[in-house]
Amino acid sequence: MPFYSDELIEEVRSRNDIVDVIGQSVQLKKKGSTYFGLCPFHNEKTGSFSVSPHKQMYYCFGCGAGGNVFTFVQNYENMTFPEAVQYLAERAGVQLPQREETPEEKMRAGKREKLLEINKEAATYFYALLRSEHGAQALSYFKKRELSDETMRQFGLGYSDKYRDDLYRHLKKCGYEDVLIKESGLAKYDEKNGWHDMFWNRVMFPIQDVRGKVIGFGGRVMGDGEPKYLNTQDTLLFDKGRNVYALHKARTTKRPYMLLCEGYMDVIALHQAGFTNAVAALGTAFTPGHAGLLKRYTKEVYLTFDSDGAGIKAALRAIPILRSVGLPCKVIHLDPHKDPDEFIKNLGVEAFEERIASAENSFLFRVRILQNDYDVTDPAGKTAFHQAVAKMLLEFTDEVERENYMEAVAETYHVGFDNLRRLVQRLGTEEGLAAQRPVKKSGIKEKKKEDGGRTAEKLLLTWLIEEESLFDQIGVYITPSDFVDDLYRRAAEYVFAQHAEGGVQPAKILLYFQEEEQNEVASLFHATLEHIETPEEREKALRDAVLKVKQNAVAYRTKHTEPGDLEAIQQAIRDKQDLEKLGKIRFTI
Repeated sequence: MPFYSDELIEEVRSRNDIVDVIGQSVQLKKKGSTYFGLCPFHNEKTGSFSVSPHKQMYYCFGCGAGGNVFTFVQNYENMTFPEAVQYLAERAGVQLPQREETPEEKMRAGKREKLLEINKEAATYFYALLRSEHGAQALSYFKKRELSDETMRQFGLGYSDKYRDDLYRHLKKCGYEDVLIKESGLAKYDEKNGWHDMFWNRVMFPIQDVRGKVIGFGGRVMGDGEPKYLNTQDTLLFDKGRNVYALHKARTTKRPYMLLCEGYMDVIALHQAGFTNAVAALGTAFTPGHAGLLKRYTKEVYLTFDSDGAGIKAALRAIPILRSVGLPCKVIHLDPHKDPDEFIKNLGVEAFEERIASAENSFLFRVRILQNDYDVTDPAGKTAFHQAVAKMLLEFTDEVERENYMEAVAETYHVGFDNLRRLVQRLGTEEGLAAQRPVKKSGIKEKKKEDGGRTAEKLLLTWLIEEESLFDQIGVYITPSDFVDDLYRRAAEYVFAQHAEGGVQPAKILLYFQEEEQNEVASLFHATLEHIETPEEREKALRDAVLKVKQNAVAYRTKHTEPGDLEAIQQAIRDKQDLEKLGKIRFTI
């Protein structure tokens, strides 16, 4: 991993205004000194995603995602920290030093290039075989599927010969060593069969990464052999759980959504019909890795899975995975046909466009499928169904969004809206699934189990970075050692140190914390002040917070003081004096 100095990282950060960077991906509207928009990291209807030019940070009050410009690029673009630094440096015109690669890195990079080379050679060989005398049956298969020569060329379709070592012998003639052939996943060796190809007597689908480089293959057997479809095993280049078929083509589409299919042929048929935004998972169940990759290139996904039972199950598995990364999705109904390829052949492009326009909301799709598990003609079954749906509605943390879905369910399934809402509220209370974050007198929204001391510490840190003039008043009584929570204390140490050096930069502070800590640290600088309007209310809220932090610190130190510790006893005396003063002091805000 490349090493960059703290000074260089800070230069890259400071040269990339966070509003400009995030504004390229999220539509932002200015409210006061802060920008707001819909959070790109979870599904919401109301804009709880805030971007602060002053703090150079973002924070979502809905899901808690937060950080600086590096964090955003890492999470939104699915990049590592070094990759985010390189991306932002290039964007800002900052020259990064070229680092000498280690021998291990050079060997790995060299191996990747060799594997790309051998995959390209295999793809070229398969492509030529399809159009040779040996590939007549395979070519006939594609022709029967009504693929044009141009479509076959665009997707590089090919054929692996019926001889089990045909590709291996070709690659050896090209000069490739056994160890590289094995690591490519194109052939393997065992004592019984010797060297033999992974693919033989199959129509071949080259799999390309987003740059268009061949990283693996999928093959469909000719005849009745098993398995029907076979993919390249995981290699240095290829991970079927993190690559998406045809994404290198679909990512340039002008449509604002992508069509997610089950198989290669569905994707190819859709592209041939003009739907160049079609992609598919690679012969495996849809994974968070697939969803994260799609998130980088689209705003919405339409599921075009087969209309049979297996397709419905696959859709039910994919929907929550897409939702978890903030990708809304809809379900396209293909009945009376099995898959997109069959649908378009029988009903045509315009009919498929109509099905896209009438695609079903994914939540309502889940509810409709769920109803099949209950006998709604029976009062008990109907009640159980409504209770199950009410639990599903609790998945929506945004109250407005939940109410909208309750209205849709009430209308579709003929249940009184008020009755459904009461059922949702009761189940939420009983199971703790819909508990709202309470608002404390100090004005900060806290998480359900957050104690008053942590809340006060969080509020005080937010106040200090937003109004640095408070340091002169508060610094007399509060130091970083008064923050009991370890993470909060470390954050406070950086806040106080930066102030002493000339100015607090919260976005820079995040760089000192581990990636898994950054969301929580970001929340420390975004405590919300609510129901506080007059200067008197603000002054009282601040004094209460300072007093609570000090009281919490005194209680903690008292509990952990060893008998006879003279320094601790002296500190306790000073603490008592400070508490007496804090009870009387008035802060100026």
